[in-house]
Amino acid sequence: MNAKGTVIKYGDNIDTDVIIPARYLNTSLPEELAKHCMEDIDKDFINKVKQGDIMVGGANFGCGSSREHAPIAIKASGISCVIAESFARIFFRNSLNIGLPILECPEAAKDIGNGDTVSVNFDTGVITNETKGREYQATAFPKFMQELINAGGLVNYISSGKM
Repeated sequence: MNAKGTVIKYGDNIDTDVIIPARYLNTSLPEELAKHCMEDIDKDFINKVKQGDIMVGGANFGCGSSREHAPIAIKASGISCVIAESFARIFFRNSLNIGLPILECPEAAKDIGNGDTVSVNFDTGVITNETKGREYQATAFPKFMQELINAGGLVNYISSGKM
């Protein structure tokens, strides 16, 4: 399991109200949530994001409300993975529950720039900044977590009978 894409980068303390504003929580349809992802801090996000792009954030990414809408909006927008210095624990769990791969790697989060091309090997946890020619080491996902992500999240994983 791998990802490769162009980076869209944000700073510290990106909360779930910024990822998907509360005024759009009247739906749980991924395609509708994606239309409004990040709009309060990056009006152009939905126009510039491409399938497979990688989001990079700073410390405490996903803080705030415990809604699953936030990682759903990110995933549905086309983002293939999120790399951050650190994640709020509930966002971390919600992301894995819906099949959005996320990696904590402070060195990568600080060094990777907006617009860089980055590839991620989930088997090894190696993040490669192809633009700068640098590698960073995150913790690799265990096999069962890779299966859970590949299944599209916890519910699909359980439904598939792999548990």
